[in-house]
Amino acid sequence: MKTLTFPKPSPAALRHGQTPPLHRRPQHQPLRHAIALACAASSAWCAPHALAQGTPPQQIEIKGQGLRSGTQAYSTTTLDAQQIRDAAVSQPEQLLRQVPGVEVRHYNLGGVVNVITIRGFNGGAHGGDLGMVVDGIPLNEAMSHSDGYADLNVIVPLEIERFQVYRGPVSALYGNFNRGGLIAVETRRHGSYLEADASIGSFSTVDLQAALGTKLGAGDFNGAAQAYRSGDFRPDSKFTRGTLSGRWTLDLAAARSLSVSARAHQGRWDSASYLLKTQFDAGDPYGKDPRVRDDGGSKNFYTGRVDYNLALSPQVKLLSFAYGTQQDYTRFFTRPLNASTWSQREETYDRRVAGAGASLNGRSTVAGLALDWVAGLEAYRESTDYLFFEGTQARARLSPAAYDRRYDFNSTSAFTELALTVAPWLRATLGLRYDRFTGDCVRNGAETSGDPCAALNSASRTTPKLGLVSTVAPGLDLRASRAEGFALPPGAAKYAAGGAGLKPTVFRQTEVGISYKSSLLRADLTGYRIGSSNEVRTVSPGVFENFGRTRRSGTEAAATLTPLDHVELGLVATRMNARVEENANPALVGQQVTGVPRRTTGLTLAWRPPEGFGASAEWRRASDSAVDAANTLFGGGYSTVDLAVQYVGRMPGAPASRYRAYARVQNASDHTYASNVFLIGGQQLVAPAAPRAFQLGVQADF
Repeated sequence: MKTLTFPKPSPAALRHGQTPPLHRRPQHQPLRHAIALACAASSAWCAPHALAQGTPPQQIEIKGQGLRSGTQAYSTTTLDAQQIRDAAVSQPEQLLRQVPGVEVRHYNLGGVVNVITIRGFNGGAHGGDLGMVVDGIPLNEAMSHSDGYADLNVIVPLEIERFQVYRGPVSALYGNFNRGGLIAVETRRHGSYLEADASIGSFSTVDLQAALGTKLGAGDFNGAAQAYRSGDFRPDSKFTRGTLSGRWTLDLAAARSLSVSARAHQGRWDSASYLLKTQFDAGDPYGKDPRVRDDGGSKNFYTGRVDYNLALSPQVKLLSFAYGTQQDYTRFFTRPLNASTWSQREETYDRRVAGAGASLNGRSTVAGLALDWVAGLEAYRESTDYLFFEGTQARARLSPAAYDRRYDFNSTSAFTELALTVAPWLRATLGLRYDRFTGDCVRNGAETSGDPCAALNSASRTTPKLGLVSTVAPGLDLRASRAEGFALPPGAAKYAAGGAGLKPTVFRQTEVGISYKSSLLRADLTGYRIGSSNEVRTVSPGVFENFGRTRRSGTEAAATLTPLDHVELGLVATRMNARVEENANPALVGQQVTGVPRRTTGLTLAWRPPEGFGASAEWRRASDSAVDAANTLFGGGYSTVDLAVQYVGRMPGAPASRYRAYARVQNASDHTYASNVFLIGGQQLVAPAAPRAFQLGVQADF
């Protein structure tokens, strides 16, 4: 494939070595191109990067990809394809165990997405506090289940080339739902390979994955498939899903390329819902409330995409794309309405998305300094037909729809990111992004809900990002950044006349950090503070106003010590403090945000020689978190130990082919704990965590 080859980096940039694999930070590149060009592409934003010594010319195929050499001015964690393969996960979200500042709070409800806490935000993935993109395309659903709901299960772990987590609203390449951070997944686009992963485990769990890279006609084909089934550890619970993905890339004349890709995912599940805390504490932690009948759901997800890339010069490349998605999602969920009544509800979302965009990616020189930059425009249109029934029984509708409506949500954005290396002791990054949102709500039929349904209260926001990095000694970098993010008003307020004039909630993050890397030690320490303003509160039914503030602060640490060959000691630790600063209820001022653990810690000891036997052990601890806004109830803390052994060898008669067999014990001490504790209908509920589980697997490279 034709590549965009950047010129030789400046001597200043050459003095910065490439960050080693584990907890690798997104890479920066010197800012050099005409700022006028970035501004001309419209209000946009920048991210830091500096070119690393020995970095080969990059194939620029994803917006901002040229900004990734060197050390960044903000905190990220990056896992490459080999690290992902070593983790042998069945779901991409399991990779988040290696990321400081991030904690997955499991619901264990099959295809229902778990909640992810990040930097004091308690609604990632299941809500809108965490952005997710695959190959630059958003996975977040604007009006599906919860504003910003995003499902990583549509991605096969074996197809991932790069898994990068941005902590905080630091990336100008993505806007809505990017307030707590961003997960950016890049899938394989080139290479010749045939790989397979297969595992079986407790609760009738089977996971089969395969990935293929080969020549197909005149182009390159990259594909992946996964089939997963689990019986789960609670009654009447199971989850089956399957995913297929493929991309065909063709090099054309005149430094052009065309890529066509598609993805299909189907999931089906049954679930036992949640347990009352009293039942969990009474000695039945893996049971089922007798009032729960036939909970579960289904999801069908199909998407297609076309990319057209053109090298305008050796230093500038135009990337353009268009895509469409068709998705339907249905969930049946039983929960308490009050102390005496439980009710099953049905939520159905039929979602259609169409989007297109283009970006210029390049490198130029300003006063002899290297400038890497990206500038682009994007537009998306998302329509969701929403049905909601209350009081269903065993998935049967017994009453008219409470909601039967269509939501239209339109997004238009312009962005730019720049990175400039002035000297080894000063590298600056700048980003700017502009987002505008419009839409409508129309009732499809009669509904019993009196909630408002009108044109979306249009909103726009410009968010800046600024960062500085300084190399003060070989391998030692200091960094500081300031970034803004935003959140639109919640669903009801966006489509209500009483929400007219509402401003987006604004999040302003300040961060400082220090990182060190050598052949023996890789370490990073970060401190941050995020203040919010213009939060949205309900004044009366259908009437809203901007009122409320929250402060989130904390420290994050990650370290990997290699005292001996093939031996690693790893640490991932976080301290979070999220407190209410302004609220309509004065009694809540100063209280902790619910669902956010104050401390999380992970310790890993691993011995992984390239061939032969190896072993690892991991200890994880999360403190409890507030269950209610008044902080009278706390729960959800846990401590677990996972153990694993492996053997790496070569295929008999095929020395170029390798295999890896492994065995794992998760929650080896069989600790009984709740992975999530919360209130619904005024009742304290528990999502039980899995007991001790075993897994046997084999990976093969042919």
